Amino acid sequence: MAAGLTACGGSSGGSDKGGDSADKGGLSPAQLAITELQQASKSTEKAESAKVEGDQTQGTPQGEISTKTEGSLDWSGGGTTAEMTVTQQGSGANGLPTSGKPMPARYTEDAMYVNLGDQFASTAGKGKHWMKYDYDKLAEQAGPSGALIKDQMQNNNPARSVDLLLASGKVKKVGSETVKGKKTDHYSGTIEVAELARMQSKKLSDKELEQLSDQLKQQGFKTEKVDVWIDAEHLLVKKQERAKGTNGALDSTVFYSDYGTDVSVEAPAGSDTVAFEDALPGRS
Repeated sequence: MAAGLTACGGSSGGSDKGGDSADKGGLSPAQLAITELQQASKSTEKAESAKVEGDQTQGTPQGEISTKTEGSLDWSGGGTTAEMTVTQQGSGANGLPTSGKPMPARYTEDAMYVNLGDQFASTAGKGKHWMKYDYDKLAEQAGPSGALIKDQMQNNNPARSVDLLLASGKVKKVGSETVKGKKTDHYSGTIEVAELARMQSKKLSDKELEQLSDQLKQQGFKTEKVDVWIDAEHLLVKKQERAKGTNGALDSTVFYSDYGTDVSVEAPAGSDTVAFEDALPGRS
């Protein structure tokens, strides 16, 4: 599930073609873009759930990994829940027993569960198919990056990508396009990595934010380009996030549809679940 991004305010934007000339209601193109995105954020937030279809490619030291996700997402409660199918492949995924195989995944408010299949169950899974990633433990073990992942997984609201553009203060309307049969307005902006970590979460300490920013810089990330497509009902239809790092590029595209869909998620049976930390090599 593609991680959402947090906003932390913003009151100005980049200029569209035509500079600062007045548009509807006396607003400049930049002011109009901000007004429209603010409405899109509110409408998407209120919708509370949607069907999701995403594709992501990411460079790693082992090679590129491609991840496809499909399912339903709900952000109506105290945290985000989802029922997904995840498929990974590519050179970075070679050697994994799940490479190229669709994996059922469930996201509750405090953990992520992935069904890694029979081969995993017969070896590292100790007879159990589902791997549990507890967000609190992930945050403890992975430090600042883990804390950020926890925040993103618990608050993976599509509106956050819209909010990120607003927070950047550098957004413009690119044009109008048809996306999966819907007429949409396309908005774009670029965020400096030095500011990205602070925008992503308000829950990290200054020290953690500094460490996270340093980690991103070490990976070669300087900027991230964010694009969103908004339909006539002020709902997010598509988002794309792109960045280039030392190990290659990150390119994530997610489509949203059927807002208001019913989503019901339950954690897998404990008898068929093993915690991530208990499945690590050397753990009995």
